[in-house]
Amino acid sequence: MADVFHALSSPVRRQILTMLKARDMTAGEISDQLEVGKSTLSGHFNVLKAADLVTTERSGTTITYSLNTSVVEEMLALVAEVFGKDKKGSIK
Repeated sequence: MADVFHALSSPVRRQILTMLKARDMTAGEISDQLEVGKSTLSGHFNVLKAADLVTTERSGTTITYSLNTSVVEEMLALVAEVFGKDKKGSIK
């Protein structure tokens, strides 16, 4: 879970995840929208993949990235468990 929080610490990586929430995208599409160099973007993808937040599918030389919703759901469940509200509506 530490990998997930590390991955989420970067505003660029959070932007990538927001984009992937809308639809699967190639690295080129993401690079064009974020105006981030491909080598910099590659580093961000490595962190996101290490945290299992994204999955990839290769077709020839094109890699398409997808949001791994199961990991996101697990993380949200953990945060809700730790910081959720009790029956009175107060934060635990």
